[in-house]
Formats: sequence, C-alpha cells, structure tokens
Amino acid sequence: MPKFVIEREIPGAGEMTPETLQAISQKSCGVLKNMGPQIQWVQSYVTDNKIYCIYIAPDEATVREHAGQGGFPANSVAQVRAVIDPTTAE
Repeated sequence: MPKFVIEREIPGAGEMTPETLQAISQKSCGVLKNMGPQIQWVQSYVTDNKIYCIYIAPDEATVREHAGQGGFPANSVAQVRAVIDPTTAE
C-alpha cells in the first residue's frame, strides 16, 4: 500500500498545547475509524507553522477525503517513492 507525506499549513502549530494536539488527534482518529482500514495514520511532525503527516492509503484521493472530512488542510500530498537513511550509503 502506498505511503504519503501530507504538508498541512497551520500557523502557530508549534505553539499548540498538548490538549489541542490531543483534540486534533482524536478528530483524525474518528474520521479514520469511519473511513475504514484502507487508510492509516502513521505519525506526524509538528513544526512552527506546519504539520507533516505520514499516511498509508490506496491513493491520494483517499488522503484528501480524510482531510476534507476532518476539516484539516492538505496543502501538499506527495507519494513516497523510496525511503533512505544513513545505511543507504553503505
């Protein structure tokens, strides 16, 4: 199943309280539960003004449907084509 990186522009994301991040996470999980097992949230990285999310889904349309149902921005959705790390250099 393809993996996607979603860039969400959210001004002030890095200053969100743990309670706000929990509420966003709960909303996302609720939408995922309703959509079924074909889409999975792996993890997200919160930066100053953006949140980068990693999802496994059959296609970009499914990722965008999740964003639409949850009311989350999905400013960029890119399919991961390969994963590299320092061991790739060996």
